[in-house]
Amino acid sequence: MKILIIQQKMIGDVLTTSILFEALKAEHPDAELHYVINSHTFPVVENNPFIDKFLFVTPEMEDNKIMFFKFLKSLKKEHYDVVIDVYGKLSSALISLYSKAKIKSAYFKKHTAFIYNHSIKRLKAPEHNASLAIENRMRLLQSLNIPFKLYQPRIYLSSKELELAKSYLESSKIDLSKPLFMISVLGSQEVKTYPAKYMAQLLDNIVETTPYSQMLFNYIPIQKEEAKAIFNLCKKQTQQHIFFNVFGKSLKEFLAITAHCTAVIGNEGGAINMAKSLQIPTFTIFSPYLNKQNWFGEYERKNHVAVHLLETIDYNIEDAKKQPLVYYSKFKPELIFPRLKTFLTTL
Repeated sequence: MKILIIQQKMIGDVLTTSILFEALKAEHPDAELHYVINSHTFPVVENNPFIDKFLFVTPEMEDNKIMFFKFLKSLKKEHYDVVIDVYGKLSSALISLYSKAKIKSAYFKKHTAFIYNHSIKRLKAPEHNASLAIENRMRLLQSLNIPFKLYQPRIYLSSKELELAKSYLESSKIDLSKPLFMISVLGSQEVKTYPAKYMAQLLDNIVETTPYSQMLFNYIPIQKEEAKAIFNLCKKQTQQHIFFNVFGKSLKEFLAITAHCTAVIGNEGGAINMAKSLQIPTFTIFSPYLNKQNWFGEYERKNHVAVHLLETIDYNIEDAKKQPLVYYSKFKPELIFPRLKTFLTTL
């Protein structure tokens, strides 16, 4: 059996979808499993032992219809038996169509339902205490009669990558015998980013709770000024604990550095998902307009904490979608301090 799984775009989505490969190999150990992803997301699934082949959608391919059409034509030669479209957009629908697979599974959408012979409706609430991101993905395997089983995404780093990261941290004057926190200081968008002045107060609280802690900021070069603004809002004492210029120059370097951290703390997003896949404890702040169940499962409570404004005040989440920054202003640091302190003292 030859199976193609499609999950383009976001790093967290590509990583979470990788659980399907482990589930498929458990039921069909001789199956050949291929994965269509965007090329920039490869580091989070590189060396995954359950994936036999990667097919990359590159930026050039996305900008060039002729290149993408050639990619579609090449899929016919693979002779897939099954296609599982997790992405659910026009490009993945075309990939599914050109694959000529007998079994095509995807989430139900009216305008693409004719392409698939197994359309799955998403759950609105978890049935197995996992996140909806995991439970809904596992439902896509119903076309192969594979029942739900809880799998967790994993990132596979080499010993060399880990050693290089360790050397880099030590050469940057970081003491790995003391707590080291990766701070997800910025979200992927403003509406997914905890307000700067509030974040600075949380960082002050971390230093007050764990005086020997060291902190790294997770940001990309174009976010440097935003990250620096949060640094400047911190107390002088807190700033002395932040190694602002120590960060991974690539996604793979970031992963290897994170693997040496005591915990990852901050905005919900890719960094949090990657930390979980590296078995690093996390403390996540969810945007007030997001559904916490989408990316946080009850089974995770042993090693991870996630906070949401809805846990402290009652409001209509649809209203928060219309004005998320207004609701963020209500999510004051003092509402988070108690759970953050408990999290830090139990590490």
